[in-house]
Amino acid sequence: MDKENARFATRCIHAGCRPDPTTGAISVPVYMTSTYAQTSPGVFKEPYDYSRSANPTRTALETNLASLEGAKYGLSFGSGVATIDCCCHLLNTGDHILLCDDVYGGTYRIFKRVFEQMGISITRVDMTDHDATRAAFTDKTRMVWLETPTNPTLKVIDIAAISQMAKDATGGKAFVVADNTFATPALQNPLSLGADVVSHSTTKYLGGHADVVGGALMVNDDDLHERLKFVQNSVGAVPGPMDCFLTLRSTKTLHLRMQRHCENAAKVAGHLVEHAKVDRVVYPGLDSHPQHNVAKKQMCGGFGGMITAFLKGGINESRGFLEKLQLFTLAESLGGVESLIEHPGIMTHASVPAEERAKLGISDSLVRFSVGVEDVSDIIDDIDQALA
Repeated sequence: MDKENARFATRCIHAGCRPDPTTGAISVPVYMTSTYAQTSPGVFKEPYDYSRSANPTRTALETNLASLEGAKYGLSFGSGVATIDCCCHLLNTGDHILLCDDVYGGTYRIFKRVFEQMGISITRVDMTDHDATRAAFTDKTRMVWLETPTNPTLKVIDIAAISQMAKDATGGKAFVVADNTFATPALQNPLSLGADVVSHSTTKYLGGHADVVGGALMVNDDDLHERLKFVQNSVGAVPGPMDCFLTLRSTKTLHLRMQRHCENAAKVAGHLVEHAKVDRVVYPGLDSHPQHNVAKKQMCGGFGGMITAFLKGGINESRGFLEKLQLFTLAESLGGVESLIEHPGIMTHASVPAEERAKLGISDSLVRFSVGVEDVSDIIDDIDQALA
């Protein structure tokens, strides 16, 4: 059978991976080389002339990631924010970016404190409000960047609707980038919904073990791929071969891990809803989620492993809860097999100004759960003892 066109779980394991032709090794080797021999000046085994441009371990990872997203091309990077940098380098001074209002703090920082200083204007808008989004386009809009579910308030943005809106509003001049980090290709494929580019922090669920930092872009359009690849090579924010190997090792279990993340998070969210010390729970799988119907439409197989909860009380109650947890680790990042928890206002979103956090509802009582794959009863027991 054609492994490259097999079903998702099979592609997780086999896409981009072939036994090593020299030894027959099942695992893709870690090609620890910076350069490659040429038989004559300019004559080499395409595309391998220098490892910033291409490395066989990276090629395997990029092929695998492209397959999982249903994309023609994959490009890997040294971090998630490096994918933002690459996309923004396609723009010119005077261009306009439409950015969804609720994004990871590092995403906000690079847009507002790096690229806005270079003469690219940025408008943040709640993309769950289609009227407000439509009104925010200008004749200079050249890129739309969205996360769904968003970080940390877990808004669910209708990718198909926003993609069509961008085409209508700009005559196709703006490309749409969807950050699929929270959902992963196991649950959501933005390219099939009209997005032009998919971005990932592979540090999170794709890496899945809290031991590697990386990023990736996936795309179908030939021209857009060539432009992005040129920037990838020119700027050089590429991952090393060991990082590629670790990420490729991890995607082999993505389908299994995401199934357990989703199952555990659904049970934890249901438990938190009933807890007397929890004021409100935000989880796309709950009927109470404002965009639950959108989530059901564009996410398949589950609603992810991320939960946002508002505890009763203020910063003292939140701090006390976070300090008393024993199974959960208080740490930034997310998507690993181990359960993590954090306080966005103090930690991941500290770079967002306080007034902006307040508008988004990122209050002192908000905590963000990254529900791991441990036994769910142990996860719930830990939450209960800390809340008690």
